[in-house]
Amino acid sequence: MRAALGELAGSEAPPLGGVLDFMRLLWAVDHQLQAASKRMQSRLGVTGPQRLALRIVGRFPGISAGRLARVLHVHPSTLTGVLERLERRRLLRRWRDPRDARRALFGLSDIGRSVDGERGQTIEKMVERALARLPPERVKLAEEVLRAVAAELSAESG
Repeated sequence: MRAALGELAGSEAPPLGGVLDFMRLLWAVDHQLQAASKRMQSRLGVTGPQRLALRIVGRFPGISAGRLARVLHVHPSTLTGVLERLERRRLLRRWRDPRDARRALFGLSDIGRSVDGERGQTIEKMVERALARLPPERVKLAEEVLRAVAAELSAESG
């Protein structure tokens, strides 16, 4: 037991084996995304998830909340709070779908377009720099692995 505790005290993380090492890496990425999101909120006034929603609405003006939730791979109830906060801050515009009054459509306001256009210190800029250091085939392989993990986790929740 003492040797195991001594190993944990070192600066290097001890090897845990395939699945646990991979999970530890996923949690490290999640932690860094959360930290970067907080920093971005301080600089731009939006969190990472809020900015991603803005970026997608900017690319698909008139997108419905349901479609946006599917694009983001989140439950619509999760997205409701994000959209409400963006509307309150006047970054998004909401209007009724003329073909179905029960459905809301979203577009960017002028302020939202400004935030969408920001290209400085954003999470996607950091991810872009990281991906640029890897050959495209390795990025595709990483995407495949992450899709498989997401699909398995999703299958277990349903």
